[in-house]
Amino acid sequence: MTRPLRFGICVDQNLGWEKTVERWRRFEELGFDSVWDCDHWVQPSRPQGPYFEAWTLLAALAAKTERVRIGVLVSSNTFRHPAWLAKMAATVDHVSGGRLELGLGAGWYRPEHEMLGIDLPEPKDLVGRFEEAVQVVDLLLRQDVTGFSGRHYRLREAAFRPGPVQQPRPPLTIGAHGPRMLGICARWADSWNSFGSPEEIRARNSILDEHCARIGRDPGTVVRSLYYWTARAEQDCWSSLDAFHDLVGRYREAGIEEFVIDLPREDQESVLERVAAEALPALRAARR
Repeated sequence: MTRPLRFGICVDQNLGWEKTVERWRRFEELGFDSVWDCDHWVQPSRPQGPYFEAWTLLAALAAKTERVRIGVLVSSNTFRHPAWLAKMAATVDHVSGGRLELGLGAGWYRPEHEMLGIDLPEPKDLVGRFEEAVQVVDLLLRQDVTGFSGRHYRLREAAFRPGPVQQPRPPLTIGAHGPRMLGICARWADSWNSFGSPEEIRARNSILDEHCARIGRDPGTVVRSLYYWTARAEQDCWSSLDAFHDLVGRYREAGIEEFVIDLPREDQESVLERVAAEALPALRAARR
């Protein structure tokens, strides 16, 4: 399945409100497909700095933007009961007029869990809890009344009204790196998001394909999405137009169809404008 390439910006919520609105509107104006914030109590790369909460900020920004798709990359399942998250997602989908991309993840950053006294289970239990949470979110967003009986979550005739604007539900983006998490993607994700080298992404892509084949799902129905974590990357893709093209070229060969990239620094505004005006239209056209 061939889809147009998609390009998004990930914005840490460490700026003031007015500046954050300005930046999100700027990315929308430049023609990016999506803008995302992050679900952390503190910023992992700068834990002593300021940081707004992801979903309340997203709801406010939904009312301040008009076209761009919006989301949290990705919501930590350890922070909220999945039924509450589904209710929050439906609310933001209404505020945004049906522009929500619903990002889901198991949770990973141990320091913020420790400072808040929130349990971060070992991987086996963490992934098991997450798999149930994805099912709960999926069911609630699709139907008026839901029952669910799992090891970690139980719902009894849980009413869910109003439903989301997008039908049958907002698309699910699941962040995953390991084989078990990729198996969850194969069953429920509309998009799979990961970060890593092109070689790591290519290997995970193959595992996801295998999981899809095992359950009879067309692998082409899962969008392959990259989060480009600039702080951990070998190359700053905002350093030049050539650097941006190089990034896209290397990861396209690994199977990536959507690029969600950390926002550039303000002194890289000229590169951002050239990327938006020259690179994005050319890359989208070449994909058709």
